[in-house]
Amino acid sequence: MNEYRIEKDSLGEVKVPKDAYWGAQTQRAVENFPVSGIVFPAVFIRSLGLIKHACAGVNQELGLLEPRIADAIIRACDEIREGKFNNHFPLDIFQTGSGTSTNMNANEVIATRANEILTGAKHTRTPVHPNDHVNMGQSSNDVIPTAIHVSACLQTKELLLPAMKFLHTAIRDKEKKYGALVKTGRTHLMDAMPITLGQEMSGWSTQIEYSIGRIEGTMPRLGELAIGGTAVGTGINTQPGFGKRVAEKLAALTKIECREAKNHFEAQSAQDAVVELSGQLKTYAASLMKIANDLRWMNSGPMAGLGEIRLPPLQPGSSIMPGKVNPVIPEAARMVSAQVMGNDVVIALSNAMGDFQLNVMLPVIAHNIIQSVTILANVSRLLAEKTIEGFEVNDEHILELVHRNPIIATVLNPIIGYDKAAEVVKKALKEKKTVKQVALEMGYLSAEEAERILNPERMTRPGFSGSKE
Repeated sequence: MNEYRIEKDSLGEVKVPKDAYWGAQTQRAVENFPVSGIVFPAVFIRSLGLIKHACAGVNQELGLLEPRIADAIIRACDEIREGKFNNHFPLDIFQTGSGTSTNMNANEVIATRANEILTGAKHTRTPVHPNDHVNMGQSSNDVIPTAIHVSACLQTKELLLPAMKFLHTAIRDKEKKYGALVKTGRTHLMDAMPITLGQEMSGWSTQIEYSIGRIEGTMPRLGELAIGGTAVGTGINTQPGFGKRVAEKLAALTKIECREAKNHFEAQSAQDAVVELSGQLKTYAASLMKIANDLRWMNSGPMAGLGEIRLPPLQPGSSIMPGKVNPVIPEAARMVSAQVMGNDVVIALSNAMGDFQLNVMLPVIAHNIIQSVTILANVSRLLAEKTIEGFEVNDEHILELVHRNPIIATVLNPIIGYDKAAEVVKKALKEKKTVKQVALEMGYLSAEEAERILNPERMTRPGFSGSKE
């Protein structure tokens, strides 16, 4: 039989596990919301610790908290920031839409730990009270939106942007290594004019470069914090300047550009900045899916596919076909991209469901934005380390395909006209000959002209035309 203790709140007595640092309100939420088993991620709990730390510091400076109380709260908050109490945040994402249960979970754990620091015993309400002291000058309605912004900023700055820049660098390095190798371009999945592998990969690296800029561009608005608005945005039960001072402390603690929201009514009734970030994550996810698809096609084979590159063999690819190896990292990247696109729909819809002075879909917004940032960061690094850095190029095969490609007859358009060039293509395909061979046989080019004009490498240069020297 599990041991428990009796805790009280405004609704009466509650049985709480004996070793738990949470109290009555958290326990009620544990019992009320057994929905998914999905709990808030560590970075969100860390953000709550940061916010409560900053609030306690400001309240002490304002003379509203005794130094010993404030110091104990701050010490408990710092332990939460370090992840020491993550297993004491058991609440399901699908709970009260304001996230009140999770705010009280933080208040109760911090109060209990602060009391343990001060008295040696795990009291939940004295001498440090979860509402009167830990939650002083705050409401769930400004704490949870603030935690969403702070956690999204932290995860983006510390995890996602470095991973994106790492992937960008990996692609650029490969681009330089194989930049001059001429290969078959493709449109509609059909053979098109030659390009270089470097040109193809430059498209990938530029997609990522632009996504980095887009995501960085959302940070100023994501750095605006709702804290200080309390219940409805008016700042009831706070001192003048409280939100500004808390934002300044958070900026110092996190090294991110935090500031008080320009308008607290916007900051608490909507999560537009998170929707903006999610939209940029969706754009990056679309880019990743395109790059992953290109890699899969280029790697396809090894006998009956394009076979342009060989991805690193990471694991057996089949339980029945011996020796089969699959492009597992690009596949994972595609699944991540699809998940992020789905998350974006949830975030946008949830944001649209705000009513008057509060959005009551906050926990699911928090879960989805942090998941999107996290999985994009992780798969970006995997794609760089386990795919881009390690793939090998089948250069002889690539060059053979280029020279056999009848579409290079396109450069004959200015010389012999579209119709005759089309005849060359059809004859080359039918007789399995090169364009050069057919153009010579049909008398459209001299040997010297054929050598000069039908040069795939020259076709990759800007402004090249078959009619020009």
